[in-house]
Amino acid sequence: MINLPNPFVRADPERIDPVDYKELLLPKTMRAMVMEKQGEPLVCKGLPLPVPSEHQVLVKIIACGVCRTDLHIMDSELQHPKLPLIPGHEIIGTVVKVGAEASMHQPGDIVGIPWLGYTCGYCRYCLKDQENLCENALFTGYTMDGGFAEYTVAFENFCFKIDPVYANPSGAPLMCAGLIGYRSYKMTGQHAQRIGIYGFGAAAHILAQVAGYDEKEIYAFTRDGDVKAQAFAKELGAVWAGGSGDSAPEILDAAIIFASAGELVPKALKDIDKGGSVVCGRIHMSDIPSFPYDILWEERTLRSVANLTRKDATEFLAVASKVKVKTKTTQYALEEANEALDDLRAGRLQGAAVLVM
Repeated sequence: MINLPNPFVRADPERIDPVDYKELLLPKTMRAMVMEKQGEPLVCKGLPLPVPSEHQVLVKIIACGVCRTDLHIMDSELQHPKLPLIPGHEIIGTVVKVGAEASMHQPGDIVGIPWLGYTCGYCRYCLKDQENLCENALFTGYTMDGGFAEYTVAFENFCFKIDPVYANPSGAPLMCAGLIGYRSYKMTGQHAQRIGIYGFGAAAHILAQVAGYDEKEIYAFTRDGDVKAQAFAKELGAVWAGGSGDSAPEILDAAIIFASAGELVPKALKDIDKGGSVVCGRIHMSDIPSFPYDILWEERTLRSVANLTRKDATEFLAVASKVKVKTKTTQYALEEANEALDDLRAGRLQGAAVLVM
């Protein structure tokens, strides 16, 4: 874990004098890794420094996680991104400038910026307290520029204050892997004791710590033959770890699928008990093969997770601080973003990849 020096944070974080920042000289340009066309590598470019609108803040990025969703965008599995696009939606950074109407944050605040970047507040989903399904939502690093850059702008009410212990690259995976893992975990239900996790990557390695704190039993399913990932899962408290083709050693109460392999859905349904839930925690998954009704019968539930809510973020960040979640990261320089994406695609990582600015 690297603790980067932060010139914008005072020794007494409760006393922030705005005058201290009026003369702060911001650069005119910044470096960014840009996707100009889907299916092609990112290009390192110099771009004008973004300017926050009235309800936005300008954030100097400390680190940004590299997520499999970034691969789905680059590989055209998620359609219609903003182009050109700066990817990245697991951002930790320091507020350095606020818009004219912004009041929730001030220069010097350490914030995290997640995937969900804006909701309208008035569509039928927002009015039902389902802002994660907002019809007019904007997404960081997909329909808005994200964190593979030295600076970014974000709407102030979608920036979250971060425990100072995570004001460094270790905090970046919390902003997506952690949040989606937490939302998936909540959907298993409070009575689920034996939980299978299929795909032991960035999200799973965080969730295992939260579930362990809650005294749940975690059964980790990795790629067949991936003994390193299985050992990693056991280090984090899994009571059992094996290949995705292996039968669960116990009947599970619930399962969470973080892998993008649709064929794991019937497998997980076979592994869970009557009344149990299978939660698909991916934004993109390959096609699910047909399966016999009897593995869904007896009130088993199959459901997906879409995005997150601000309530999820507030709850999870408090939980992470209480649990003292530790993230395992492999760190890359900004210009090494393509290498980080390649390592993620090839399964060469344990934990999470993070770009450090």
